[in-house]
Amino acid sequence: MVALSRVRFPFRGRPLIGVIHLPPLPGAPRARLPVDAILRRAAADARAWIAGGADGLLVENFGDLPFAPEHVEPQVATIMAVAAHELIRRFKVPVGVNVLRNDARSALAVALASGAAFIRVNVHTGAMETDQGILQGRAGETLRYRKSIGSRAAIFADVFVKHAAPLLRLSPARAAADAVFRGGADALLITGPSTGEAADPSRLEAVRAAVPGTPILVASGVTPDNAAAFARADGFIVGSYAKRRGAVENPVDVARVRKLKKALALRASPSARARRRHRDGRVAAR
Repeated sequence: MVALSRVRFPFRGRPLIGVIHLPPLPGAPRARLPVDAILRRAAADARAWIAGGADGLLVENFGDLPFAPEHVEPQVATIMAVAAHELIRRFKVPVGVNVLRNDARSALAVALASGAAFIRVNVHTGAMETDQGILQGRAGETLRYRKSIGSRAAIFADVFVKHAAPLLRLSPARAAADAVFRGGADALLITGPSTGEAADPSRLEAVRAAVPGTPILVASGVTPDNAAAFARADGFIVGSYAKRRGAVENPVDVARVRKLKKALALRASPSARARRRHRDGRVAAR
């Protein structure tokens, strides 16, 4: 099967992408900070990530628990666009956007306004049972909306995202193939069961076999202690480990970022080599 025409992966090598966990935004139940203070905290965490060697950033409205299941309020997307744009302007690295829980349309709008290079979509294809209820993938709507607004943001799609359980009895390999060949995802993410928990290395291998040539990133629970288990990953999205004392609510600790970056300094993965052979971003698989 041939993959849909894809957007170019916005990184070279095997990136370490640091998560910017935004505090609760106005309108969220636990919101208390003014917008200026939220932006200052985002910039401080970004500065620590970049000083520690991170290659990119991912902005999330992490503090907005409990999350809206599919559509956020306008002020959420607006503040996230301002935050992402400011980080891009200051730090000159690729920045992504994840509008939680699963608002891909708003994420694409934020990316267009801010210049973000990619978006993360928790449920791109299939359906998952979550604490927000049933989330359904809307790949067709997402790709058509991206086309209609002229966006070139890459879509990073989770395979069986954390804090969720699949409704269909699909293997991770089958779900990955659907996300790429039927859903048009540009890169895939694997996670553990919940925030900060490590992914299963065997899932990485199963997904890789199903979608050769597609970038696959590990997106939860990566630490210096388990980095070797993910040597074949094409990149990493890290949040909790880099925080002071490993607590997600704390600021980013530069020393922890540097330690993790050193542990991840491994040889290029098979997919990275494959991308160098397919610079136009079009990969034929299987």
